[in-house]
Amino acid sequence: MAAIVRISSVCHRGVKLLFYRSSLLARPLVTQQKDRDQSYLLTARIHGSSSLRAGSVSKAASLHWTGERVVSVLLLAMGPAAYYFPGPAIDYSLAAALTLHGHWGIGQVLTDYVHGEPKIKMANAGLFLLSTVTFAGLCYFNYNDVGICKAVALLWSK
Repeated sequence: MAAIVRISSVCHRGVKLLFYRSSLLARPLVTQQKDRDQSYLLTARIHGSSSLRAGSVSKAASLHWTGERVVSVLLLAMGPAAYYFPGPAIDYSLAAALTLHGHWGIGQVLTDYVHGEPKIKMANAGLFLLSTVTFAGLCYFNYNDVGICKAVALLWSK
């Protein structure tokens, strides 16, 4: 552990691992030429990924993750609210939250299992179409029929 943590990091800025330091990324490399027996010391330099240092990309991913968790918690809270206070506001909120939750979930499945540029584009287009049709269908059902809350209550009553 002492080899991984610098003393200056502990004293001044807290414990920081060397894996993200540029000084760790320079490694000496010893090679021999075939026609000579002399060893040459070469230094190979490995550049750290710019995505590790890009603050805006990391911030956007963090906000997206937080948004997913907020929608999940809101869906948990909307269940009892829909039971006790059924109405158009809850119906349309459920339509939006369910569609968004499903869109993000299926998007993660596509990210994990669909490979190749044309396949990814087709899968994303299909996902956007499915999400649009789902939201439009739920809104149509809320406007022209009994709504999501009363429909679930009717299913449970029989």
